[in-house]
Amino acid sequence: MRTVFCSKQSDKIIMTIKRQRTLNQEHVFCGKGLHTGQVARMVLKPADENIGIVFHRTDLGDDAFVEAVAENVTSTARSTTISKGEASVSTIEHLMSALTGMGVDNVIVEIDNVEVPILDGSARYYVEAFKEDGLNEQEAAKEYVTVPEEIVIKDEKTGSFIKVTPSDTPSIDLTVDFGSKVLGVQKASWDCGTDYSSEIAPCRTFVFFHEIEYLFQNNLVKGGDVENAIVIVEHPVTQEQVDTLAGLFNVPSLAIDSNGYLNNLQLHFPDECGRHKLLDLIGDLSLAGGLLNARVEAFKPGHSINTRMAKAIREAITNSKL
Repeated sequence: MRTVFCSKQSDKIIMTIKRQRTLNQEHVFCGKGLHTGQVARMVLKPADENIGIVFHRTDLGDDAFVEAVAENVTSTARSTTISKGEASVSTIEHLMSALTGMGVDNVIVEIDNVEVPILDGSARYYVEAFKEDGLNEQEAAKEYVTVPEEIVIKDEKTGSFIKVTPSDTPSIDLTVDFGSKVLGVQKASWDCGTDYSSEIAPCRTFVFFHEIEYLFQNNLVKGGDVENAIVIVEHPVTQEQVDTLAGLFNVPSLAIDSNGYLNNLQLHFPDECGRHKLLDLIGDLSLAGGLLNARVEAFKPGHSINTRMAKAIREAITNSKL
């Protein structure tokens, strides 16, 4: 691994050596999980150098730790879950994205339930907390994950692919295509000149109206409500269906706006859904061991292919050292 960091100066991306960072103080977040609906109290704690991001299921005992690495991924059904022994933590991708996007290397995440709180469906509140209290620069050099060769992962069934190519500077270019007339084809990108905190972190999760009934029937999105998800109305629906959804969300009424979105939320960006997929991708790929010092191209990414790539990167790095 090379110790590199990039910053923007005089409109040019330059490379400088930086040190690892942790939090200046503890941060507490409480709320329900998107899929389980269970309430969790989560405490982000400063950690020593070279610890990485480690989750501790405090409700399961003093030894219930799960390292946030690709080998520990056990499920990618609508979110990313990591497990070790009897300890599991689900829906970690938004928190992992916030930590990676803000350059945080070492944190202990104490959580007393199985799922990370969904909050508003984005990484916004994590970033706001980090920015307000600052970060602590440590002595050890920061290490980016450097891939030894080009790696391509494809899903022949969905047409999704991710390509990771060695590069001197990190960057991600992503295309989202759900075949949706409402969303259209959305593109999003990140590089060293992008302000993660304002351009990516506020972008919330989304769901199609026609998926919601299925998700409820399969014990998913039990914690979904009008505050934490953009709802896309792709197909014609009846007022009765809209009223039923309002009942599920426990609000008096809902309506569909002229752009094809449920009026529970106003978009932060016209391409907010594409940017949210980028947010997820950053979080999932960080399971390779940190932020990639590579060029990433992704088409129709999702948690399954994202975490498969993270695992493939770790395997390639291991094999290159043999």
